[in-house]
Amino acid sequence: MRQRNRKTTRGSDIPVPCFSDRSGELTIHDRYNLFSTPIFVVCEPYLAKPYYYRWFGRCQDDGSAANAELHSILEVVHEWGAMTGARNRHLIWLSGQTWDCVTGSDRSMAVALSEHAPLLWVDAPASPVTRSVSGYTQMLAHTQPRIHRLSDRITRLTTVALPGMTRPGVRSTTPRMVRAQIKWAMRQLQIEPAAVIMGYLGDLLGGWGDGVVNVLYGTDDWVAGAQLTGMSVRNLLVREGRALANADVIITVTPQLAERWAGLGSSAVVIPNGCWPDNGEAPPPLPSALASLPRPSVGYIGYLGHRVDMNILMSIAETEFSLLLVGERDLRWEPLRFQQLIAQPNVTYVGPAPSSEVRAYMSGIDVGITPYSFSQFNLASFPLKTLEYLGSGIPVVSSGLPASHWLRKDLSEKLPDTAADQVLALADTPAEFVSTIRKLLGDGTDPSNIHAKSCISFAECHSWPQRAATFAAALGLGARADS
Repeated sequence: MRQRNRKTTRGSDIPVPCFSDRSGELTIHDRYNLFSTPIFVVCEPYLAKPYYYRWFGRCQDDGSAANAELHSILEVVHEWGAMTGARNRHLIWLSGQTWDCVTGSDRSMAVALSEHAPLLWVDAPASPVTRSVSGYTQMLAHTQPRIHRLSDRITRLTTVALPGMTRPGVRSTTPRMVRAQIKWAMRQLQIEPAAVIMGYLGDLLGGWGDGVVNVLYGTDDWVAGAQLTGMSVRNLLVREGRALANADVIITVTPQLAERWAGLGSSAVVIPNGCWPDNGEAPPPLPSALASLPRPSVGYIGYLGHRVDMNILMSIAETEFSLLLVGERDLRWEPLRFQQLIAQPNVTYVGPAPSSEVRAYMSGIDVGITPYSFSQFNLASFPLKTLEYLGSGIPVVSSGLPASHWLRKDLSEKLPDTAADQVLALADTPAEFVSTIRKLLGDGTDPSNIHAKSCISFAECHSWPQRAATFAAALGLGARADS
């Protein structure tokens, strides 16, 4: 490795050298102390010259808040090691989203799994020039990796990548950059990996050392969803094949995805999605803007995009029931029809809501809906919102997806069919959705109050702690084990 030039960070007098080597591998130089600013250098053989990419920031321990936070994190990490006699072995969770995004399967499972072993959550990489395409979140991505303490059991690493990271040529650098940042964070925290769990096709499994379990966690059929994400099917198939080949353990949320991967020669453990059932605490009051929402009301709380059947929402809007929509929207999804939908007098759209306010909105609906279309992507999915409604004591009308039929069968084994219809009912067409909702709300009473205990009792059988116990067993972890 040799020094190529010296530059000065913007807003700082500290000179920051750029380094590269001749091997074509990504390297990080630590500036000889724990609180250094790492420097990425990408040296690709097909480029005319190396592409230098620096992180801007302080290069020494100056007592700043960031360094004080790192000291605090290290104290907690070392405390766990002292208490357990372990070598600070952590689970490394590689997410396809950031921690601040809408809570999905990977974050919920990671939180529950952290009760079995401490966990380093790694955000999906983002370019410093990337902005959200949703139209709501206009936050500029960070320009340097950061370590945050989320709880005594979870530490978060935010990662960065080169501009144009999804484009051919540049995208080959992203896995190596992320891998290098993870290794840097592990050195900073003085931890070792017990298992590396990848929740997206990021080319990051394998090469973590002897005894480290490489896990592929399939929360969706990513190849089937290529059109939704705008990614190349061919590229996803290649990455999927590499991930399956490098995984020691493969876990997926539906039998449908497990069957497809079995056809590729890989055996998967099926662990469905879960929920966090109501713990008995009184829900927060409905936001003041919705205090006068006419009841009974039908509600959809979740992402509004191509997975949702607009025809179902339009049909419900034509009834006398209130329709409450909560969640971020893909601006590319049915833009004209969506404006027509929310223009209806009985439709209320509040936009995205933080996770802390979801329970408040749940208290404002009497029937929850999962109005998904029957796309190939949805057929292999396990919708989170169905169990989330039930966990809040709210009966559900859902599209008849395979995962919904599986839940309905399990419910029928626990309750008589008549009572089960009042907890979870299935519908396949807009007309069936409307008629099924009418049956639940036909007598004008609040079904969420009448059947709340049954909904919550069933949801407790599918809680995230139970799912995490199965996940931990697949990894060979015991309860609260730190090594």
